[in-house]
Amino acid sequence: MDTEERLALIKQVGEEIVTEQELRELLTSKKRIIAYDGFEPSGRIHIAQGIMRAVNVNKMTKAGCTFKMLVGDWHAWANNKLGGDFEKIKRAGDYMVEVWKACDMDLSKVEFVKANDMIKDMEYMKLVMQIARNSTLKRIIRCAQIMGRKESENLSASQILYPCMQCADIFYLKADITQLGMDQRKVNVLGREIGPKLGYWKPVIVTHHMLMGLGKPVSDEKNAVERTIELKMSKSKPETAIFMTDTEIEVNEKIKNAYCMPKDIKENPLMEYSKYIIFEKYKEIEITRPEKFGGNLTISGFEELEKLYSEGKIHPADLKSAVARYLNELLEPIRGHFEKNEAARRLKEEVEGFEITR
Repeated sequence: MDTEERLALIKQVGEEIVTEQELRELLTSKKRIIAYDGFEPSGRIHIAQGIMRAVNVNKMTKAGCTFKMLVGDWHAWANNKLGGDFEKIKRAGDYMVEVWKACDMDLSKVEFVKANDMIKDMEYMKLVMQIARNSTLKRIIRCAQIMGRKESENLSASQILYPCMQCADIFYLKADITQLGMDQRKVNVLGREIGPKLGYWKPVIVTHHMLMGLGKPVSDEKNAVERTIELKMSKSKPETAIFMTDTEIEVNEKIKNAYCMPKDIKENPLMEYSKYIIFEKYKEIEITRPEKFGGNLTISGFEELEKLYSEGKIHPADLKSAVARYLNELLEPIRGHFEKNEAARRLKEEVEGFEITR
C-alpha cells in the first residue's frame, strides 16, 4: 500500500487524529512505526477490549505498524483495582493475554508487554520521575479521567503517579502512535506537550471509538467527551456488557434486554455493535423473521442496515436477534479455546471468581 492507502486504513480506526498531517509524514518518513494501547487487568474482558480491539489492531498492523499491547498491572495496582491485590491483578493480566491470543488478531506484528517487567528497569522509573518533575500537580489531576475518576474525587498518592506512568509508557515503549480510547485523551495530549521538552518526540494520537454499553443513555448536559466516556461499555456494569467468554444464553439475554428504540440509529448500542464489530467481520448479514413480517432480509453493509432501521423497516426485536446470533458466532472460538485448553480454563475460572472493583 502507498502512504495514502495506509493513512485511509488508520483513519478507519481513529475517530480523532492529532494530527493527520503528522501521521502522513510519519508514514512517509519512518520504516518501523510503533503504536501502542494499554489496559488495566481488572477481571473479565468485554468485546470492546477483545473483538473490537483485534479489529483495530489488525488495521494498524496492515497499515505497517508494529503494535505493542501493554498489560498495565502496576497501573491497575495504583488504581486499586481488584481491591489492590497485586497477585490477582497479575493473574488477570495473564488472562487478558490469553483472550487476545484466542481472538482473530494477527499476532505476527503484536508484542505483549507487562508493566511489571518495565518497572524493573531503572530507566523506566527515571522517565516516570522526569514526567513528574516537569508537570504541575494541577495538570496531573486533570488527567484523573484516564483512570475512570472524576477530579472531584479524593485521589490517592498512587493515583497521582498513574498519569506520570502512563505518559512515561509512551516514550519507554518508543511509541510513535498512541492508539487508545477517548477517555485517555488528556494523558496523550500531555505526552505531546512534554515529549519535546524532555528531548523526546511528539507522539501522534489516533483515538479509537468507545463502544457503548447496553443500558439506556442518560440525558444530561455533559460535553461530548464526558458523555462518550459515561456511555462506554464497562465491566463494572456487567449486565450492560458482553464479555468474551459469556455463554450463548448470557449473550442472548443481555441483547434481549438491551436499549434499542425503533428507528433510533444515534444512541443505539445494537447499531454500534453492528457497525464496529459485525460488519467488520461479515460482508453481509441476514435478518431472519416470519413471512408475515416480510420474511428473511439480506443486508449488504452497515449503511444499508442504518437506512432500513431508521425507516422502521426492521423491528428492534429482529435486529436484536441478528446481533445476538452473529456475536455468538464470533465468540464461539474464544469459548472453545477456554473449554479445550485445561490451563486456560483454570485461569478463566480463577479470574472470573475475583470480585470486580471500580
